[in-house]
Amino acid sequence: QDGGHPLPTEGSVAAARRAIEIATPSGPDDLLVVLLSGGGSALMALPASGVAVADKHQTARTLMEQSADIYELNTVRKHLSAIKGGQLAAAARGTVLTLAVSDVVGDGLSVIASGPTVADESTYANALAVLNAHGGEGAYPRAVVERLRRGAAGDVPETPVSGDVGLQRAISRVIRSQRRALNGAELGGEDL
Repeated sequence: QDGGHPLPTEGSVAAARRAIEIATPSGPDDLLVVLLSGGGSALMALPASGVAVADKHQTARTLMEQSADIYELNTVRKHLSAIKGGQLAAAARGTVLTLAVSDVVGDGLSVIASGPTVADESTYANALAVLNAHGGEGAYPRAVVERLRRGAAGDVPETPVSGDVGLQRAISRVIRSQRRALNGAELGGEDL
């Protein structure tokens, strides 16, 4: 089953579960290579406990309709996920090498596909602030708001941050920047 884009589907959940199934049994001598590109946030979506894929779908749709930018959208996505915001890399015991093709201004690794293999410095409080800036908490599913409030209160662990032990063996590189892709398109595809 194919994943959905720009909104997640049950196929997106199946893809995320498969990624976790591959990462989790890795051993200390294993190398997990992760190739990321734009669209990964929707194509690989594993809802956090208590959040349904329909809740994530509605939340993403509302944020897009409310003109949230990709940084805001992915801040919320990471805090409603069991794979984004460094959680995929934290599930692996081996080395994780991420090669990313950026579709975001600034090429931020924590934003490309919602950064499943890199540290996430955003917080549940940041995610709640995004909801409040884009329609208010009442515009979003109850399960989403409850999850973010519980996280902001410290009842749910934050996503892995810089220095987290689960990310010590994670290496990430942008192999194609958003700017270079735009320049290539301007030149007729010569630099793509």
